[in-house]
Amino acid sequence: MVVQSITGVKPGVDGASRLAARGVTVEYGARTVLDELDVTVPPGVVTTIIGPNGCGKSTLLRTLSRLLKPAGGRVVLDGEDIATLRTRDVAKKLGLLPQAPVAPEGLTVSDLVTRGRHPHQSWLRQWSSDDADVVARALAMTGVSDLADRPVDSLSGGQRQRVWISMTLAQGTDLLLLDEPTTYLDLAHAIDVLDLVDDLHESGCTVVMVLHDLNLATRYSDNLVVMRDGAILAQGHPRDVITAELLHEAFGLRAKVIDDPVGDRPLIVPIGRAHVELGRFEPELQ
Repeated sequence: MVVQSITGVKPGVDGASRLAARGVTVEYGARTVLDELDVTVPPGVVTTIIGPNGCGKSTLLRTLSRLLKPAGGRVVLDGEDIATLRTRDVAKKLGLLPQAPVAPEGLTVSDLVTRGRHPHQSWLRQWSSDDADVVARALAMTGVSDLADRPVDSLSGGQRQRVWISMTLAQGTDLLLLDEPTTYLDLAHAIDVLDLVDDLHESGCTVVMVLHDLNLATRYSDNLVVMRDGAILAQGHPRDVITAELLHEAFGLRAKVIDDPVGDRPLIVPIGRAHVELGRFEPELQ
Protein backbone atom coordinates (compact mmCIF):
# COMPACT_ATOMS: atom_id res chain seq x y z
CA MET A 1 0.00 0.00 0.00
CA VAL A 2 1.26 3.47 -0.87
CA VAL A 3 0.77 5.77 2.10
CA GLN A 4 0.61 9.55 1.84
CA SER A 5 1.15 11.99 4.68
CA ILE A 6 -1.61 13.62 6.68
CA THR A 7 -1.42 17.33 5.92
CA GLY A 8 -0.86 19.99 8.52
CA VAL A 9 1.73 18.00 10.51
CA LYS A 10 4.74 19.86 11.82
CA PRO A 11 8.08 18.16 12.44
CA GLY A 12 9.63 18.13 15.88
CA VAL A 13 11.44 21.21 17.14
CA ASP A 14 14.33 19.12 18.43
CA GLY A 15 16.07 17.41 15.52
CA ALA A 16 17.28 14.64 17.84
CA SER A 17 13.89 13.62 19.21
CA ARG A 18 10.16 14.25 19.08
CA LEU A 19 9.49 12.85 22.51
CA ALA A 20 11.71 12.10 25.49
CA ALA A 21 11.57 11.15 29.16
CA ARG A 22 14.14 12.90 31.33
CA GLY A 23 14.75 11.33 34.74
CA VAL A 24 11.12 10.20 34.97
CA THR A 25 9.93 8.49 38.14
CA VAL A 26 6.39 7.11 38.41
CA GLU A 27 4.90 5.77 41.63
CA TYR A 28 1.73 3.82 42.39
CA GLY A 29 1.16 4.50 46.08
CA ALA A 30 4.34 3.49 47.89
CA ARG A 31 5.62 1.42 44.97
CA THR A 32 8.04 2.90 42.46
CA VAL A 33 7.17 1.61 39.00
CA LEU A 34 9.59 3.70 36.93
CA ASP A 35 12.80 4.89 38.52
CA GLU A 36 14.51 7.95 36.98
CA LEU A 37 14.18 6.72 33.40
CA ASP A 38 15.80 8.44 30.44
CA VAL A 39 14.28 7.52 27.08
CA THR A 40 14.65 9.30 23.75
CA VAL A 41 12.29 8.68 20.83
CA PRO A 42 14.16 9.29 17.55
CA PRO A 43 12.11 11.03 14.85
CA GLY A 44 10.76 9.15 11.86
CA VAL A 45 11.41 5.63 13.13
CA VAL A 46 9.54 2.84 14.91
CA THR A 47 10.49 2.51 18.58
CA THR A 48 9.24 -0.57 20.43
CA ILE A 49 9.26 -1.07 24.19
CA ILE A 50 9.77 -4.69 25.25
CA GLY A 51 10.22 -6.44 28.56
CA PRO A 52 8.61 -9.03 30.85
CA ASN A 53 5.10 -8.61 32.24
CA GLY A 54 4.88 -6.00 34.97
CA CYS A 55 8.17 -4.30 34.09
CA GLY A 56 6.52 -0.91 33.40
CA LYS A 57 6.18 -0.88 29.58
CA SER A 58 2.60 0.42 29.46
CA THR A 59 3.29 2.74 32.38
CA LEU A 60 6.12 4.31 30.41
CA LEU A 61 3.93 4.72 27.32
CA ARG A 62 1.10 6.26 29.36
CA THR A 63 3.58 8.64 30.99
CA LEU A 64 4.98 9.69 27.61
CA SER A 65 1.41 10.46 26.49
CA ARG A 66 0.69 12.49 29.68
CA LEU A 67 -2.00 10.11 30.91
CA LEU A 68 0.18 9.57 33.98
CA LYS A 69 1.92 12.37 35.87
CA PRO A 70 5.46 11.51 36.96
CA ALA A 71 6.48 11.99 40.58
CA GLY A 72 9.85 13.20 39.33
CA GLY A 73 11.49 14.24 36.09
CA ARG A 74 9.66 15.43 33.00
CA VAL A 75 8.48 14.44 29.54
CA VAL A 76 9.56 16.67 26.66
CA LEU A 77 7.39 16.91 23.52
CA ASP A 78 8.80 18.85 20.57
CA GLY A 79 11.16 20.73 22.88
CA GLU A 80 8.53 21.66 25.49
CA ASP A 81 7.68 20.22 28.89
CA ILE A 82 4.49 18.25 28.16
CA ALA A 83 3.08 19.13 31.59
CA THR A 84 2.92 22.81 30.58
CA LEU A 85 0.91 22.18 27.40
CA ARG A 86 -2.86 22.30 27.10
CA THR A 87 -4.56 18.93 26.64
CA ARG A 88 -5.93 20.06 23.27
CA ASP A 89 -2.44 21.04 22.10
CA VAL A 90 -0.99 17.70 23.18
CA ALA A 91 -3.76 15.90 21.25
CA LYS A 92 -2.82 17.87 18.13
CA LYS A 93 0.77 16.65 18.37
CA LEU A 94 0.43 13.11 19.72
CA GLY A 95 -2.03 10.29 19.07
CA LEU A 96 -2.46 7.43 21.56
CA LEU A 97 -4.05 4.03 20.96
CA PRO A 98 -4.59 2.39 24.38
CA GLN A 99 -4.87 -1.32 25.04
CA ALA A 100 -8.10 -2.96 23.82
CA PRO A 101 -10.11 0.24 23.14
CA VAL A 102 -13.89 -0.15 22.95
CA ALA A 103 -16.23 1.90 20.77
CA PRO A 104 -19.84 2.68 21.79
CA GLU A 105 -22.25 0.05 20.46
CA GLY A 106 -23.44 0.76 16.92
CA LEU A 107 -20.93 3.54 16.25
CA THR A 108 -19.84 3.49 12.62
CA VAL A 109 -16.26 3.53 11.41
CA SER A 110 -16.70 6.99 9.89
CA ASP A 111 -18.16 8.40 13.13
CA LEU A 112 -15.30 6.95 15.19
CA VAL A 113 -12.58 8.30 12.91
CA THR A 114 -14.33 11.69 12.84
CA ARG A 115 -13.83 11.91 16.61
CA GLY A 116 -10.12 12.25 15.92
CA ARG A 117 -10.83 15.80 14.73
CA HIS A 118 -12.27 16.90 18.09
CA PRO A 119 -9.01 18.57 19.27
CA HIS A 120 -9.29 20.89 16.27
CA GLN A 121 -12.91 21.93 16.96
CA SER A 122 -14.15 24.85 19.04
CA TRP A 123 -17.11 27.20 19.10
CA LEU A 124 -15.04 29.46 16.82
CA ARG A 125 -13.94 26.67 14.51
CA GLN A 126 -16.62 24.23 13.46
CA TRP A 127 -16.45 21.23 11.13
CA SER A 128 -15.06 22.14 7.72
CA SER A 129 -14.22 20.56 4.37
CA ASP A 130 -10.59 20.43 5.54
CA ASP A 131 -11.66 18.16 8.43
CA ALA A 132 -13.56 15.94 6.03
CA ASP A 133 -10.49 15.68 3.82
CA VAL A 134 -8.28 14.67 6.74
CA VAL A 135 -10.77 11.98 7.81
CA ALA A 136 -11.00 10.64 4.26
CA ARG A 137 -7.22 10.54 4.03
CA ALA A 138 -6.89 8.75 7.40
CA LEU A 139 -9.41 6.12 6.26
CA ALA A 140 -7.50 5.64 3.01
CA MET A 141 -4.09 5.43 4.73
CA THR A 142 -5.26 2.53 6.87
CA GLY A 143 -7.16 0.79 4.07
CA VAL A 144 -10.60 1.00 5.70
CA SER A 145 -12.41 3.46 3.40
CA ASP A 146 -14.73 0.69 2.24
CA LEU A 147 -15.74 0.05 5.87
CA ALA A 148 -16.79 3.64 6.60
CA ASP A 149 -20.50 2.83 7.05
CA ARG A 150 -20.00 -0.39 9.00
CA PRO A 151 -20.49 -0.51 12.79
CA VAL A 152 -17.12 -0.83 14.51
CA ASP A 153 -18.36 -3.73 16.65
CA SER A 154 -19.14 -5.75 13.50
CA LEU A 155 -15.50 -5.79 12.33
CA SER A 156 -12.77 -8.36 12.81
CA GLY A 157 -10.03 -7.68 15.34
CA GLY A 158 -7.53 -6.66 12.68
CA GLN A 159 -10.02 -4.34 11.01
CA ARG A 160 -10.90 -2.71 14.33
CA GLN A 161 -7.24 -2.02 15.07
CA ARG A 162 -6.86 -0.37 11.65
CA VAL A 163 -9.92 1.79 12.37
CA TRP A 164 -8.58 2.90 15.76
CA ILE A 165 -5.23 3.76 14.20
CA SER A 166 -7.16 5.71 11.56
CA MET A 167 -8.81 7.74 14.32
CA THR A 168 -5.43 8.65 15.84
CA LEU A 169 -4.20 9.68 12.38
CA ALA A 170 -7.25 11.91 11.96
CA GLN A 171 -5.91 13.97 14.87
CA GLY A 172 -3.44 15.33 12.32
CA THR A 173 -0.35 14.09 14.13
CA ASP A 174 2.63 12.18 12.84
CA LEU A 175 3.57 10.96 16.34
CA LEU A 176 1.69 7.78 17.30
CA LEU A 177 1.82 5.81 20.57
CA LEU A 178 0.36 2.30 20.33
CA ASP A 179 -0.08 0.19 23.46
CA GLU A 180 0.02 -3.48 22.44
CA PRO A 181 -1.72 -2.97 19.07
CA THR A 182 -1.60 -6.73 18.31
CA THR A 183 -3.22 -7.89 21.55
CA TYR A 184 -5.88 -10.61 21.00
CA LEU A 185 -5.02 -10.82 17.28
CA ASP A 186 -3.99 -14.03 15.55
CA LEU A 187 -0.62 -14.00 13.80
CA ALA A 188 -1.99 -13.14 10.35
CA HIS A 189 -3.94 -10.13 11.67
CA ALA A 190 -0.99 -9.08 13.85
CA ILE A 191 1.25 -9.03 10.77
CA ASP A 192 -1.43 -7.03 8.93
CA VAL A 193 -1.47 -4.36 11.65
CA LEU A 194 2.32 -4.22 11.88
CA ASP A 195 2.59 -3.93 8.09
CA LEU A 196 0.34 -0.87 8.46
CA VAL A 197 2.67 0.51 11.15
CA ASP A 198 5.55 -0.03 8.73
CA ASP A 199 3.64 1.84 6.00
CA LEU A 200 2.99 4.74 8.38
CA HIS A 201 6.67 4.82 9.29
CA GLU A 202 7.56 4.96 5.60
CA SER A 203 5.19 7.92 5.21
CA GLY A 204 7.13 9.85 7.87
CA CYS A 205 5.32 8.94 11.09
CA THR A 206 7.21 8.48 14.32
CA VAL A 207 5.76 5.44 16.11
CA VAL A 208 6.24 4.22 19.69
CA MET A 209 4.61 0.91 20.58
CA VAL A 210 4.57 -1.79 23.21
CA LEU A 211 4.80 -5.39 21.97
CA HIS A 212 5.06 -8.79 23.65
CA ASP A 213 6.20 -10.83 20.65
CA LEU A 214 9.98 -10.39 20.61
CA ASN A 215 10.54 -11.52 17.04
CA LEU A 216 7.84 -9.20 15.71
CA ALA A 217 9.36 -6.38 17.77
CA THR A 218 12.81 -6.93 16.27
CA ARG A 219 11.48 -7.30 12.72
CA TYR A 220 9.31 -4.18 12.69
CA SER A 221 11.40 -1.82 14.82
CA ASP A 222 14.31 0.50 14.19
CA ASN A 223 14.82 1.23 17.88
CA LEU A 224 14.22 -1.06 20.87
CA VAL A 225 13.82 -0.03 24.50
CA VAL A 226 14.36 -3.07 26.73
CA MET A 227 12.96 -2.84 30.27
CA ARG A 228 13.09 -4.86 33.46
CA ASP A 229 11.72 -3.95 36.90
CA GLY A 230 11.04 -0.32 35.99
CA ALA A 231 14.52 0.28 34.59
CA ILE A 232 16.03 0.47 31.10
CA LEU A 233 18.46 -2.33 30.31
CA ALA A 234 19.27 -1.34 26.74
CA GLN A 235 18.24 0.97 23.91
CA GLY A 236 19.18 0.87 20.26
CA HIS A 237 18.77 -0.90 16.94
CA PRO A 238 17.73 -4.59 17.25
CA ARG A 239 21.02 -5.71 15.66
CA ASP A 240 22.93 -3.90 18.40
CA VAL A 241 20.66 -4.77 21.31
CA ILE A 242 19.39 -8.34 20.97
CA THR A 243 21.85 -10.91 22.35
CA ALA A 244 21.46 -14.20 24.20
CA GLU A 245 22.90 -12.53 27.28
CA LEU A 246 20.40 -9.65 27.19
CA LEU A 247 17.45 -12.01 26.72
CA HIS A 248 18.55 -14.00 29.75
CA GLU A 249 19.02 -10.86 31.84
CA ALA A 250 15.72 -9.25 30.84
CA PHE A 251 13.42 -12.27 30.55
CA GLY A 252 15.28 -15.17 32.16
CA LEU A 253 15.07 -16.72 28.69
CA ARG A 254 17.53 -19.18 27.17
CA ALA A 255 17.71 -18.54 23.45
CA LYS A 256 19.84 -18.69 20.35
CA VAL A 257 20.06 -15.45 18.37
CA ILE A 258 20.51 -16.05 14.64
CA ASP A 259 20.08 -14.05 11.45
CA ASP A 260 16.48 -13.69 10.31
CA PRO A 261 16.26 -15.54 6.97
CA VAL A 262 13.76 -12.99 5.58
CA GLY A 263 15.24 -9.79 6.93
CA ASP A 264 18.31 -8.02 8.24
CA ARG A 265 17.33 -8.36 11.89
CA PRO A 266 18.14 -10.92 14.58
CA LEU A 267 15.81 -13.89 15.04
CA ILE A 268 15.25 -15.29 18.53
CA VAL A 269 15.02 -19.08 18.90
CA PRO A 270 13.89 -19.95 22.45
CA ILE A 271 15.52 -22.96 24.10
CA GLY A 272 13.27 -25.00 26.38
CA ARG A 273 14.54 -27.22 29.17
CA ALA A 274 13.66 -30.35 27.20
CA HIS A 275 15.86 -29.26 24.29
CA VAL A 276 18.82 -28.79 26.61
CA GLU A 277 18.24 -32.16 28.28
CA LEU A 278 18.05 -33.91 24.91
CA GLY A 279 21.35 -32.34 23.93
CA ARG A 280 19.88 -30.48 20.96
CA PHE A 281 21.35 -27.24 22.21
CA GLU A 282 24.32 -26.49 24.37
CA PRO A 283 23.17 -23.93 26.94
CA GLU A 284 25.12 -20.70 26.52
CA LEU A 285 24.01 -19.32 29.86
CA GLN A 286 24.14 -21.08 33.17
